[in-house]
Amino acid sequence: MKKIDKFVLKSYLGPMVLTFLIVMFVLMMNFVWRYIDDLVGKGLDSSVIIELLCYAMANMIPMGLPLATLFAAIMTMGNLGENYELLAMKSAGMSLLKILRSLLVVICIVAIGSFFVANNLVPYSNKKMYSILYDISQQKQTLEFQDGMFFNGVDNLNIRVGTQDPETKLLRDVLIYDNRNISGNMSTTVADSGYIRLSDDKKFLLITLYNGESYEQTRNSSWHDESTLRRSYFKEQNGAIPTSGFSFERTNDDLFTSPQTKNINELDTSIDSLETLVTVSTARSYEPLLKEQVFQEDITVLPTPDSLKVDIDKTAFKQALYEDTIASLSIRERQQIWNDARTSAASSRSTFSWDESSSKESINQLYKSKVEWHRKISLPVSIIIFFIIGAALGAIIRKGGLGMPIVVSVLFFVVYYIISITGEKLAIEGSWSATAGMWLSTFILAPLSAFLIYKATNDSNLFNVEWYYAHIKKFTDKWSASLRPYIQKVKGFGHKIGGMFKFRSKSKKSSQSDNQAQ
Repeated sequence: MKKIDKFVLKSYLGPMVLTFLIVMFVLMMNFVWRYIDDLVGKGLDSSVIIELLCYAMANMIPMGLPLATLFAAIMTMGNLGENYELLAMKSAGMSLLKILRSLLVVICIVAIGSFFVANNLVPYSNKKMYSILYDISQQKQTLEFQDGMFFNGVDNLNIRVGTQDPETKLLRDVLIYDNRNISGNMSTTVADSGYIRLSDDKKFLLITLYNGESYEQTRNSSWHDESTLRRSYFKEQNGAIPTSGFSFERTNDDLFTSPQTKNINELDTSIDSLETLVTVSTARSYEPLLKEQVFQEDITVLPTPDSLKVDIDKTAFKQALYEDTIASLSIRERQQIWNDARTSAASSRSTFSWDESSSKESINQLYKSKVEWHRKISLPVSIIIFFIIGAALGAIIRKGGLGMPIVVSVLFFVVYYIISITGEKLAIEGSWSATAGMWLSTFILAPLSAFLIYKATNDSNLFNVEWYYAHIKKFTDKWSASLRPYIQKVKGFGHKIGGMFKFRSKSKKSSQSDNQAQ
């Protein structure tokens, strides 16, 4: 490796690592902000939160790499151009592509590595992340009492505490409504003070109350007419109520299977299975209608049998009864034909409804699987395209630092993100094919990257404001010079018109003065 390649590579790796860490930090803050309500107040161990953040970070690598690549390329080439190092390399006879050859090799390695990350690490991380998020959502809030507020964290149990000692955790003015009895009996407990806490395994609610009263309303078979109220006093009362949801329990990860948790091979298998299932469901919907001669007179209503993959002998269809034939039948026979037709229509409608409900989810999963398959393939290509765009823009702008590069990077990434999200949504809905939806952004940005690298190779002034100002001024001066004779003619004509009006006004004033003199 030549010294110039080492120099360029060293200049790029530092900004690449820095920008990647910054991008991942921003994405992680967005993730934490999204799930902050689910994480706070549930007494989660730090190990669980760290594990969740690690899986979320692995899931964000495919999104962070293209942006970091673009940002680092603009910053590196901008710094080289601002310090006249890029100019010195070109003066030595090196083209822009020759300067970038070592970086292109590194970017290709990064792109290949990103595919393995998206194909192996991301599906595993998604499965783990979905599992942890589900377990967190199922966990209840920690046992915390607020003064004068009811606590409803335990099913069919409402607890109100007047005040709580922050040091001793002693509760005062305790009120408990217990509705756990299946028969409908309700008990109310009032105590001067007490302690309420969870057991060490968080499976029981331990209650210790002092100096209180208990009221229990017992209802018999005719509870709507009669009920019994019992009252009892106590100096100390202890109880253990079974609870659930306070301890963090892990769910089997295999239950969280989706297209986002599968690699390329698994997606291929799923796509083949789903396509077969959808084809069979469609054929099962239309086959009874064809056999029952519902569409025998108008075969254009249905697709061709080849598209349904169902062998149907159309010659076996009987000719339908025409109006002249029906007119010759009796009223009873007409009524029987009407009832048979109505029954057949209702049966066909129910068949359509059942198959639609059974295959709708399969079609949705099929579209999502195809989208996810193309997402893994398009990621390495997008990284290479973003690097080419960034390197070309950096060579053209020739501005280093964090000002102009970050503005241009964010602008291009927002455009890429909007196009990608739009194509993905259309592909999932089935309006577009998965190929068109997921490769739309690549089809748009690839010609743009070729155009920019061509301009950068030829030292274009595409982003030079002074160059645009000079050309605009040259254009305006040229047109003003060509239009000057016509402008002079218009001005002369205007002066003539003004002189005529001035002469008429003077004549009018003189006539008025003569009349006044007379």
